Amino acid sequence: MSQQDYTRSVRLNSDSLKTSLTWLLNSCHWRGLKWRTDCTWGSPRLLAIAALLWAWSDEATVGERFTTARKIAMHMFPQQHAVGTTYQGFMKLLRRWTESLIQPVMIALRNQMQNTCSNCMQVAGFVLFAVDGSRAELPRTKAHERVFSSKKKRQKAKREAKSDKKRRRKSVTSPNTKKSEKPAMWLTTLWHVGSGLPWDWRLGPTDSSERAHWMEMLSSIEVPAMFVGDAGFVGYEYAAAVLNAGHQLTIRVGSHVTLLKRLGYARENADMVYLWPDKAAKRQGLPPLLFRLVVSHNGRHPIYLITSVVSKSRLSNIQVLAIYKQRWGIELFYRHLKQTFNKRKLRSAAPDQAYVEMHWSLLGLWCMGLYALKELLKAGKEPKQLSFAKLIRAFRRTIRDYLHPRTAGKCLLSLLRSSLKDDYCREDKTSREYPQKKKEKPPGKPKICLATSAQQQLALKIKAKIGFTA
Repeated sequence: MSQQDYTRSVRLNSDSLKTSLTWLLNSCHWRGLKWRTDCTWGSPRLLAIAALLWAWSDEATVGERFTTARKIAMHMFPQQHAVGTTYQGFMKLLRRWTESLIQPVMIALRNQMQNTCSNCMQVAGFVLFAVDGSRAELPRTKAHERVFSSKKKRQKAKREAKSDKKRRRKSVTSPNTKKSEKPAMWLTTLWHVGSGLPWDWRLGPTDSSERAHWMEMLSSIEVPAMFVGDAGFVGYEYAAAVLNAGHQLTIRVGSHVTLLKRLGYARENADMVYLWPDKAAKRQGLPPLLFRLVVSHNGRHPIYLITSVVSKSRLSNIQVLAIYKQRWGIELFYRHLKQTFNKRKLRSAAPDQAYVEMHWSLLGLWCMGLYALKELLKAGKEPKQLSFAKLIRAFRRTIRDYLHPRTAGKCLLSLLRSSLKDDYCREDKTSREYPQKKKEKPPGKPKICLATSAQQQLALKIKAKIGFTA
């Protein structure tokens, strides 16, 4: 029997990959894309499949990953015409079409999440999302320094380039540059707490505003939701935008925030506070925002939280603390992305290619996690039991052995069903001294002030003007 006849009669690991990609992309709608008929990559779907395989591959360079991805994609989905063979052509297409390709894929994944994970979409009666930002390192090229450095540094480089032509031939960054000054991409993620998977994200330079990114992602939430964030997401205009969109908030506050009590704007009790900075009150005439203050202690320092759900019968203080505790999952997701998935430092040398690499890396990790979660839920497991390290190894092992026959217990589905966290009880490591351990000062106590008579009168005036009842 020839090798070709043998592969046709035996179920290969590539069949498992094909099944997973078909399930993930089955509901994607590509009809809105104006695809050129003479493009060697015959359809948007084929390019998306190759891009996902490119993101999943663990080859040393992005070029080698493309070679592997193209080879597997052509094996699973043979084409009647020749498909582009160069990484440069592949990347040129991705730079042109990534923004258009990922939107249908993200919509399809969200629909699959709602169908597959219907029992874990809500936490404490809310569709719960955590929002946070992180940085990914980039190669130290002049192009990355020009595009991704902070705005202040970019302006300084322009002034230096204009004042001295010799400096144009020198790197903007000196050899002794600190790690924080190296070019880095900022990533803000909207993370679905119930499933443990991402929902949306935004990318930008290292000094991007994660709160502005958050506002851009609000439109992707079509149902009332609860957002949970750390102290960096406090701000009147951002909180007002979330509340006006019909959502709820649970945010940590620190010493940089001033809260008011006894304003007389609504029915109050001892836990009620208002967020109402002078700019919103006097200059813009905007109404105060009503929150409930919840104070706890984590064993080292107190934690101050505010939630827009003022009724304890709907959300108790214990539930507020539990919700905020689950926000830590987004930090673990960033660890999975950067450490386990090896995206701490991107490989692309050009800025537009770096954006493409990060977009498909996030989409690839999302796809792997969702497909593994589908299998675990069938087995009666919970999303929090999913091991990202094991599921990544499962997919990458299947990619390496895509021409090998499927064997019981070692095929993709079997490996995913066993992608569970171990039961090992780990000791507390907080007392250990690590060279790169963060030593950030925790947020202090917020400033809590009694409202002045002038503030009370202004609040009543605004209340009468907008007809507020509470």
